[in-house]
Amino acid sequence: MEWLFQAKKGLDKFMDIVQDMKDMIVTVKEPTLPEVTFRGFRGEPDYPAMLAVIDGSKEVDGIDWTDTVDDIAHSYQHLSNCDPYQDMVFVEVAGEVQGYSRVWWAQGKEDKLLYSHFAFLVPDWRVNGIRQAMLHFNEQRLRTIGAAHRAAGDAAGGQFLEAWAWDRETQWDRLLRDAGYKPVRYGFQMVRPTLGDIPHAPLPEGLEVRPVRPEHYATIWQAAREAFRDEWEYVEEEWSDERFEAWQTQSIFDPRLWQVAWAGEQVAGMVLNFINHEENREYSRRRGYTEMICVRRPWRRRGLARALIARSFQMHKELGMTEAALGVDAENPNGALRLYQSMGFQEAKRHTTYRKPLWESPRS
Repeated sequence: MEWLFQAKKGLDKFMDIVQDMKDMIVTVKEPTLPEVTFRGFRGEPDYPAMLAVIDGSKEVDGIDWTDTVDDIAHSYQHLSNCDPYQDMVFVEVAGEVQGYSRVWWAQGKEDKLLYSHFAFLVPDWRVNGIRQAMLHFNEQRLRTIGAAHRAAGDAAGGQFLEAWAWDRETQWDRLLRDAGYKPVRYGFQMVRPTLGDIPHAPLPEGLEVRPVRPEHYATIWQAAREAFRDEWEYVEEEWSDERFEAWQTQSIFDPRLWQVAWAGEQVAGMVLNFINHEENREYSRRRGYTEMICVRRPWRRRGLARALIARSFQMHKELGMTEAALGVDAENPNGALRLYQSMGFQEAKRHTTYRKPLWESPRS
């Protein structure tokens, strides 16, 4: 297998033939630069370095959420369609990790195969083609995976490379566009800057909100799975039994905060609220999240989502929060963006999804 890394200013071109990513070490020496090494994933000992890369990029990239080593460990214990020992590359400069990338794939709607990737690199080293090299690695690895899918006849719906950028990730945005990626969808992080003036929005008749108990988790999960099937690029695998188990061990999993509306023994809709206390401490704020907002089809267009959001505001306020936040697809088919705007949420950041055909020749 041949991986071609292209770069600029002394890292113009290099390649290595690798059979086992665990043993991959590619060292690039340039007289005017420290030694740059590309290597594979080494397991749990890499987690603190990964967190340092994320933290070292926050200010420049406008990232204002908080991860911990435990969060990274949890995530990497529950990866789907990704072998980090084969699907990651780490960048070391003078022996210190300064970046890493990862790839994975999923089957979207209409049998589309989506080949996703990212490349994190601390701002001081976003020069000399290092991040371009990571991007090329990602694409070559995903084409290797995609070739196997195509040979097996599993690509009838098309194969697409996919990546994302927030609005302040300007360098990554530019690299993607230069490599032929096109924006295909936008989303927003939205914030309601105050929890005053909460709208009066009673529950529709015949529905009630009850305290959530462990025996309800599976019913709530299945109701959300059904409701989110209407969303853009719903991925069935994200709702597997393994994901259900992983969901319950997330650090932000707190059913005490949820607002779940029931019609008898059926879940009609929900807002699965959470508070990230580590994040609030880091950014000196009191924010509650109103996420996983959904209503099942029989109960839509009756004001249920509005009522559950209003209840969530009140609950967060009583817990001492002063603002609320959520993420939304700008083209949500059920008018979610308009609803959230009417509830006082304001756009804080824009998130762009980029794609290009898997087999399109990359630009040099």
